[in-house]
Amino acid sequence: MEVTEDGKCFVCGPHNPIGLKATFSLDHQKHSAESRLIIGEPYQGWQGVVHGGVIAALLDEAAIYACRTLGNQLVTVELNAKYKKPVPSGREVVVRAEVTEQKKRILQVSSRLELEGQVLALAEVRVYRID
Repeated sequence: MEVTEDGKCFVCGPHNPIGLKATFSLDHQKHSAESRLIIGEPYQGWQGVVHGGVIAALLDEAAIYACRTLGNQLVTVELNAKYKKPVPSGREVVVRAEVTEQKKRILQVSSRLELEGQVLALAEVRVYRID
């Protein structure tokens, strides 16, 4: 399998007119990634609350970016998200992820979404390294 980047990813794609356009910074020594962004009203579920699917997508994307410190061809094979508190729309949040384990081509990653230092959502993600 080969995956191709075309800039239209819903979470990070700069060419997706309805996407979140999240940008991630990488730490190659810690095998981690981080993004700060404001999630607007178009991504809400209930009024003023970010939709859970959007939160899961952000946790997933952060995991993939953390894995990009080890390779470029990656796909998620499993994501287990836990929502601790509602994520308000229109506020700056931080999404972080770190590779916690490597077994051959499977990478285990922990992701979290925070608001003002408080963890609002977590995910354990398994990623398959194609390359």
